[in-house]
Amino acid sequence: MNVLDENIPANQRQLLEHWGVRVLQIGFNVGRGGMHDDEVIPLLLQQRRPTFFTRDEDFYDRELCHPRYCIAYMAVDKNEVVTFIRRFLRHPAFNTLAKRLGAVIRVSSAGLSIWRPHARERSLEWDKSV
Repeated sequence: MNVLDENIPANQRQLLEHWGVRVLQIGFNVGRGGMHDDEVIPLLLQQRRPTFFTRDEDFYDRELCHPRYCIAYMAVDKNEVVTFIRRFLRHPAFNTLAKRLGAVIRVSSAGLSIWRPHARERSLEWDKSV
């Protein structure tokens, strides 16, 4: 399941839904509006293996790596979030849930930076085919 933070604009959620990407959004159809960062992780653990998309840089933290979810910090303009979510979900390194789980990822126009448990930070460029 894909979960969007409430800091992602509703029009971006609607575009994902229009493209057939199943999403929940905090404050819209899961959790409640105004949730604090420390309340989000327990919410994610209640979901079935979610990929959490946020524009909050505080979530790009190695300590948040967990095998039951993925966090993707979207370091892009708020109106580009949906484009980069789609690119991220199509990237060969993350195009399945199994490849994403346990990772905390920074998604930007320059590429991807990835934290995994017990590993150094790693960087990937965008695949030319996505």
